[in-house]
Amino acid sequence: MSQNRIPRRFAELAAARRAGLITFITAGDPDADTTLASMQALVRGGADLIELGVPFSDPMADGPTIQRASERALEGGMTLARVLELVSRFRTTDNTTPVVLMGYLNPIECMGYERFAERAVAAGVDGVLTVDLPPEESHDCHEAFARHGLEQIYLLAPTSGQERVRAICARASGFVYYVSVKGVTGQKTSDADEVQRFVSTLKGQTTLPVGVGFGVRTPEAAAVLAGFSDAVIVGSVLVELIEQHAREPAELARRLEAFARDMRAAMDARRAA
Repeated sequence: MSQNRIPRRFAELAAARRAGLITFITAGDPDADTTLASMQALVRGGADLIELGVPFSDPMADGPTIQRASERALEGGMTLARVLELVSRFRTTDNTTPVVLMGYLNPIECMGYERFAERAVAAGVDGVLTVDLPPEESHDCHEAFARHGLEQIYLLAPTSGQERVRAICARASGFVYYVSVKGVTGQKTSDADEVQRFVSTLKGQTTLPVGVGFGVRTPEAAAVLAGFSDAVIVGSVLVELIEQHAREPAELARRLEAFARDMRAAMDARRAA
């Protein structure tokens, strides 16, 4: 079995006939210690994989909630190097939960593909989703990631044509992230029937797990998606909780854990039905 934690976790989920719960928060929002505590709380609540946003000055794929989180993190001094340090701290108490970094290409290019991949794997990162890197331009990055065993995850959207689907399925590793709505994160909910049709089509073209995200805000919505996807990805609603309770660390951790637990319970109930 792969040494990377992502395929290992999805194999465990498949064996248990469960959909994965992937939770997104922004690294450094409002500070590194709070992010670390939030990661740990989400895992206690049932998160199967942590997606950690790398703050960026122009997060074009993100809605206002995550844009504000990036601004707070950058103002607090968070950098890509410090994100890797944060993952290293997480690994001192959790060496099994996969961690994916989600962000934009510029910080990785500034560090250098090879150096970034080496440092990321050493820190305990399992995969990277670079929002603004299309597969046609990803050769050098892809080669560096592959050499170090770092999974490269790509987005697909409702507007993706068949040629784009084939190109991304051929290049992707870890899992495929299906954006279930047209637009930026956290702005609207998806049509479940339409999403199911696309996921079914997608599964005919790749053996990779398919995770569905953007616009998932409630346990009920997560449960519906868990009925036909390999993972449900939840982000903006968690970032909102951080924004609301940033000055109450104990309360924030409690709320994040409880929210993840409610999501996990609803998803498992749907799969068991």
